[in-house]
Amino acid sequence: MSKDKYFIIDFDSTFTQVEALDELGDISLQGEPNKEALLQKISQLTDSAMAGESSFSEGLTQRLHLLKAHQKHLPPLISRLQDKVSESIRRNKDFLTEFADQIFIVSSGFKEFITPIVTEYGIKQENVYANTFRFDAAGNVIGFDEENVLSRDKGKIKLLEQLALSGDVYVLGDGYTDYEIKEAGLANKFYAFTENVARDKVIAKAEHIAPSLDEFLYQNKLPMAISYPKNRISVLLLENIHPKAVELFRREGYQVTALPGALSEEELCEQIQKVSILGIRSKTQVTPKVLAHASRLMSIGAFCIGTNQIDLATCLEAGITVFNAPYSNTRSVVELAIGEIIMLSRGVVGKSDKMHQGEWDKSAAGSFEVRDKKLGIVGYGNIGAQLSVLAEALGMEVYYYDVVEKLQLGNARKCESLHELLEKVDIVTLHVDGRPENKHMFGAAEFDAMKDGALFLNLSRGHVVDIEALVTNLKSGKIRGAAVDVFPHEPATNNEPFMSELRGLPNVILTPHIGGSTSEAQVNIANFVPNRIMDYINSGNTYQSVNFPNIQLPQLKNAHRLIHIHANVPGVLANINQVLANNHVNILGQYLKTNERVGYVITDIDKAYDKQVVNDMRQVPHTIKFRILY
Repeated sequence: MSKDKYFIIDFDSTFTQVEALDELGDISLQGEPNKEALLQKISQLTDSAMAGESSFSEGLTQRLHLLKAHQKHLPPLISRLQDKVSESIRRNKDFLTEFADQIFIVSSGFKEFITPIVTEYGIKQENVYANTFRFDAAGNVIGFDEENVLSRDKGKIKLLEQLALSGDVYVLGDGYTDYEIKEAGLANKFYAFTENVARDKVIAKAEHIAPSLDEFLYQNKLPMAISYPKNRISVLLLENIHPKAVELFRREGYQVTALPGALSEEELCEQIQKVSILGIRSKTQVTPKVLAHASRLMSIGAFCIGTNQIDLATCLEAGITVFNAPYSNTRSVVELAIGEIIMLSRGVVGKSDKMHQGEWDKSAAGSFEVRDKKLGIVGYGNIGAQLSVLAEALGMEVYYYDVVEKLQLGNARKCESLHELLEKVDIVTLHVDGRPENKHMFGAAEFDAMKDGALFLNLSRGHVVDIEALVTNLKSGKIRGAAVDVFPHEPATNNEPFMSELRGLPNVILTPHIGGSTSEAQVNIANFVPNRIMDYINSGNTYQSVNFPNIQLPQLKNAHRLIHIHANVPGVLANINQVLANNHVNILGQYLKTNERVGYVITDIDKAYDKQVVNDMRQVPHTIKFRILY
């Protein structure tokens, strides 16, 4: 054979996600009273052989004896395995077809179920090397062809010796028997394939790790279905982000590190250097200094509503998209506000404290219904508007104030100024964002403008309220009660003490920034933010980004997509199109969106083009970032 390169690919736990004989056992042992024990024994024999800890030949004999398999079990097994082909194998079918002459499936499994699976992906039937079953007259599996070298210990070595491939040989597999080909000097490189299972003994021997077929193709400069191996995308999640987010990122093939607390600026500068995606909540501060160390950072996910903890302008200049969760925890915050309004109105906190001390204080003094009371909502965004609807359903009279013109819901009444609202209402609740200009927006003057005996809630941002002024008004009785969920200085972790002048004051509800901390909200956020980020990385969509020009792109079909982020100055689009024209590139579609600082150009092009265009695009003046999707 005269080809320069040959690729030896294992089947079980490599081409497919599973061990076929384990799956066969699940089918053939249906109805067996000790099925689970038998399956566990079969799995142990498989793992022992694949890790090189026992005789393969003896283990195979034992497994077939335990399986009690029949010819009739093979069609359902094949059907099951068709659905269990490894994801990276599935998406790189074009590579398998294009290099079919050079690809060999070498497996200790059985041709009867391997051949129907791999030939669907372009593998040639004559390039499939595996064992074959022996059946009795009734169709029962009674053994295997013992003349086949793959049924013996070191069988893969013996087969490669027989093939005598005249060229470079690359082996991709998850088992020790795959490594042995390289150990015997019959392969140039062995890649431990870990997409489905990672065997410590195999990894320890391997010079190369392939978390996916994409990584194998990328390292060997071979054509692959995606632009970049997903396992090279590193995700850092801080502050106890819900495990659902970890699951979604890992399912996508990303490498994920999740830490329970926030990091200091210095710690984050150190950690972020190799990070592609950063996920945070409200404690972590993403400063210009942090971003200066983030050379690989593509996107930041704020697993909350607010983004004031992130330097959005610097992210924009660096071509880093930022996504948040503007709606996912809205209901949770609103329900907490409603509950606290009722508890403060009824004096529940003081009554409860006395009960815990053994004091029975059954009295209606200072206890009021919320019906017919005037509620003032400062900030009529997603949370304020929904709170308006629920409060009205409780019979409250709702007023709101916002610096931006907002359409009122139901019978809510708009106030022209903050002071107009404060003079009218019995209860004030803040739902403003964390922009710097909102610092101490609510202080002594605002408390003075409120009715005597009014209630006050802050579930927005800690720095918007002058805490000293709030404490003074609580102690004087001007403010009858308060509920505070956010504070100017909050502990970075649950192990740090909470210090505040608000501690110990009567009829004050203090909660540790849990407005959006419900199971439902955290699951919603953990679904929403990763999907926005992955959509951006996979397709270029910036829809719902808080800092980038928002654009929703059509699905990429039979084309390559060029993504160009640049400073918004005149002439860049003309320069981009000149590069494409100079390289004779056929444009299938082009999309442009800008804001005052950056431009975002997406160009879909024919797959056939000179690779020089990639280098030329990177050299376009005022380029911030460029990448290509296919």
